Amino acid sequence: MADRPRFFDDIAGLAGNAFSAFAGAREEVHSIVRTRVDEILNSLDLVRRDEFEAVLEMAARARASQEEAESRLNSLESRLKDLEGSTGSKQHHSS
Repeated sequence: MADRPRFFDDIAGLAGNAFSAFAGAREEVHSIVRTRVDEILNSLDLVRRDEFEAVLEMAARARASQEEAESRLNSLESRLKDLEGSTGSKQHHSS
């Protein structure tokens, strides 16, 4: 009967060792897969989310600046046209 508890202790030890081995193997596989996925992503020249958002914000600012510049240009062209029209009508009256 003294051998029986020892047998269960051996089985429990074996199960513990197997569990540790599986946990180690799981971590190893996880590390290998992560490394491989990182290599693939790097080869695709993908950008990180924060970099993408920064460029998106820069593009939005550039678009707003462009729209403001177009508005100012339209206003200046309109003023120039008005000035040319008023100068042209004065020249016609003095001839």
